[in-house]
Amino acid sequence: MDELSRVISRRRTFAIIAHPDAGKTTLTEKLLLFGGAIQLAGAVRARGEQRRTHSDWMKVERERGISVTASAMTFEYDERTFNLLDTPGHQDFSEDTYRTLTAVDSAVMVLDVAKGIEGQTRKLFEVCRMRDVPVITFVNKLDREGMEPFELLDEVEQSLALDATPASWPIGMGHRFLGCYDLVRDELVPMPKGGMTRLPVGIPCKGLSDPKLGQLLPPEALQKLREEVEMARALCKPFDRQAYLEGHLTPVYFGSALNNFGVRELLSGLCEHAPPPTTRPAVERVVHATETAVTGVVFKIQANMDPKHRDRIAFVRLCSGHFTRGMKLNHVQSNTVLKVHNAVLFLAQERGLAEEAYAGDIIGIPNHGKLRVGDTLTEGEKLHFTGIPSFAPELLQTVRPADPMRAKHLQRALEQLAEEGAASVFKTRIGSNWIVGVVGSLQFDVLADRIRTEYDIAVHFESTSLFTARWVEGDEPLVLRKFAEDNQGAIADDHTGALVFLARNNWHLETAIKENPKLRFVKTKEQTH
Repeated sequence: MDELSRVISRRRTFAIIAHPDAGKTTLTEKLLLFGGAIQLAGAVRARGEQRRTHSDWMKVERERGISVTASAMTFEYDERTFNLLDTPGHQDFSEDTYRTLTAVDSAVMVLDVAKGIEGQTRKLFEVCRMRDVPVITFVNKLDREGMEPFELLDEVEQSLALDATPASWPIGMGHRFLGCYDLVRDELVPMPKGGMTRLPVGIPCKGLSDPKLGQLLPPEALQKLREEVEMARALCKPFDRQAYLEGHLTPVYFGSALNNFGVRELLSGLCEHAPPPTTRPAVERVVHATETAVTGVVFKIQANMDPKHRDRIAFVRLCSGHFTRGMKLNHVQSNTVLKVHNAVLFLAQERGLAEEAYAGDIIGIPNHGKLRVGDTLTEGEKLHFTGIPSFAPELLQTVRPADPMRAKHLQRALEQLAEEGAASVFKTRIGSNWIVGVVGSLQFDVLADRIRTEYDIAVHFESTSLFTARWVEGDEPLVLRKFAEDNQGAIADDHTGALVFLARNNWHLETAIKENPKLRFVKTKEQTH
């Protein structure tokens, strides 16, 4: 194996998916702690605010305690380099989450032991299944009372049509919770309850018959553990890595992120089982991670990560090769060359210059609006990576500035937010209305707040009588032009200049589809420009 292949094979790029409040932010923090990226679990928290986790950095997130943007974090553990993408748990931000899942090779699904599989978890899992992303499950909050382990495993199998194999087993639950037994290594790693100091290394006990177990666990807890592990091994399928990689099986880890239980086992599982970067489909061909030429795709734009500097960072997933600082990369969409001398690697809000990065890594490229979601960077080859979608919005409202003199500034703010993928923005052909489309209603609050704090423009969102929006595509330019002229009152352009049909109701949409067989009214659009 050559040096490039060896380095890339040690990369693990994964996302954490969960329903709000399943403990995703705490788990993220503890993974970084175990990875040595932070010295104590509070250091991840912003310096002046010891109580908010660093990965939730946007003002709205800190106020509401929810994740609304996807953060990227890099850390090392056991000679592997991990790129962790934290996805929004709130359902109104599913589009950002979906795009994030296009940039990872595997996912960790976090379940609350008391609630099992919840609505948002199921939705996100379906996205993973659609994209063939293998999933490891982490059952969290075992320091509280909840469902029995067998009941939970059964729920995963029944509701997700997925084989579940326990990789660790909980010892007790709630106030009787003493830790987890590692079924893969056949050992118990005693772990102190969560504290704010660096974690001590546990003392492994080999096998369930190890006399050391009698000193570490009360007799009734040890008896129950032996019985349950024997039953689990008899009833559950043995772990099969191939079945996991194909998305038919999920290894299940039990623990309590808050108390550091089970996190080490989860990390070891990611090291051993999660896939390294492999291939990535493009329109032209399939790109292999171990190719020497650098290629990358923009899966997210984040504006104003630092409000003091009007910056925009393009999050780029490197698909192949070895990137070094100062490299010249071709921006395929504009056919121009970018000299990338200021790319950054992330630890939540902390950023450091990326001297080098490999396939699978996530780098941020500061830019002034040139890079858009779905864009491709190469060393010269013309490639268009596929699989990064835009969704037609489900809710539409008009937006206007409180001060009419700021209309021009609002236009710039809306275009930047649209390029970032925070919302769809449409400009009507008749009148000068800006229409903002989102997937969930909370996004309107978030947008109003961001426009006020980041761009210093007070805005009003007002409801419209519009039902939905569809991109209109056709192979004959004349037919498209005629449709736009005949339906001027219902036509708008999005921030890329693409034609959009604004339907007043379902009948309006159905009629337009029926009367224009040569046109396509698109609900989900591939972002390959």
